[in-house]
Amino acid sequence: MTTRSRLSDRAELIKPAQTLAIAARATAMKKQGIDVVSFSTGEPDFNTPDGISRVGVSAIESGFTHYTDAKGIVELREAVAEKFVRENGLPSTPESVLVSSGGKHSLFNALLSIINPGDEVIIPAPYWVSYPEMVTLLGGKPIILETSAAGRYKFSLEQLRDNLSPNTRALILNSPSNPTGSMYTPEELKEIAQVVAEAGIYVISDELYEKIIYGTVKHFSIGSLPELADLAITINGVSKAWAMTGWRIGFMTGPLDVLKAAGAIQSQTTSNPSSISQKAALEAILHGAEDAERLRQSFAKRRELMGSLLAEIPDIAYPIPDGAFYYFINAEEYRTERTPDSIALAEHLLVNHHVAIVPGEAFGDDRGFRLSYACSDDDIRKGVERLATGLRELKQ
Repeated sequence: MTTRSRLSDRAELIKPAQTLAIAARATAMKKQGIDVVSFSTGEPDFNTPDGISRVGVSAIESGFTHYTDAKGIVELREAVAEKFVRENGLPSTPESVLVSSGGKHSLFNALLSIINPGDEVIIPAPYWVSYPEMVTLLGGKPIILETSAAGRYKFSLEQLRDNLSPNTRALILNSPSNPTGSMYTPEELKEIAQVVAEAGIYVISDELYEKIIYGTVKHFSIGSLPELADLAITINGVSKAWAMTGWRIGFMTGPLDVLKAAGAIQSQTTSNPSSISQKAALEAILHGAEDAERLRQSFAKRRELMGSLLAEIPDIAYPIPDGAFYYFINAEEYRTERTPDSIALAEHLLVNHHVAIVPGEAFGDDRGFRLSYACSDDDIRKGVERLATGLRELKQ
């Protein structure tokens, strides 16, 4: 009798997100009474602004708790389309907007719509943890482009061209980047667009952090370029800019045939995103500009604080973030018998020094680790001090 696995082949290919695993472990230690400083969580530590939350409460109280259009309520799709046109220069209409249950859901819908088994998707590393896992889940093949701190963790045009093949289906871009905070300049994106257009592949542009930037580089949506009108898929959402991670609202725009396919997939899997969350997201987009700017300014101050403290630690390398709320640290100089890889280093720092980081292995770059400064000033000071002590100990 043939023994068959209880799980699907796809399920056995997927690894759980280390970012969530590290955060969960830090939380468990805190519940045991251990004073842990966590730099692991990729979400703002602020509550959702009151005005936005009140709209969500009002939606419940008024009975707006039923199914909506599977693509999202028309008012929200209109507001998102208008935002894409006004702020990003994207050729968007309500018909070419799909509202989903978070940016991650939007990305997965997009990939489901364009990827067949055997297709290759080019992904620069360090990457957001879910990019290659999603591609693998769909039977695709992630093609990873290695980058360096010296190059601000950005790939070159030569790398892109060298990794194109007849099987290449898409390139995933994330600017500002999670986990590095780096951004591609408008000029760099225009050059990338030429290569993408010549190759005739899709570019999926993840722009979740577009409102959390620090003025060093201007945000630019690659999908606004005419040559990519039929090739660019733009992903965005409200989670980061308005501290709405738990509300789970993301949205996308792009070629109409892709959006229709993604909408059909969503209608057969999750149906509509939360009706209550949609109302809150509409408030954020229409009236939340001051709230988003207030949060951005807070992150800018934390970026400066963490940067000033990291500058005192020898033998690490990192670019100053252009956006988002992360530093990605190259710590190759701290490889020892005790810490031969980034996972062992994270374990050492968590167990012995009670500071939680996310190992670079989760992001496709085992040389380093990610620090989130979406936490209080006191935690930043205390946590970086512990980080410095833990690293120093490895050289003694």
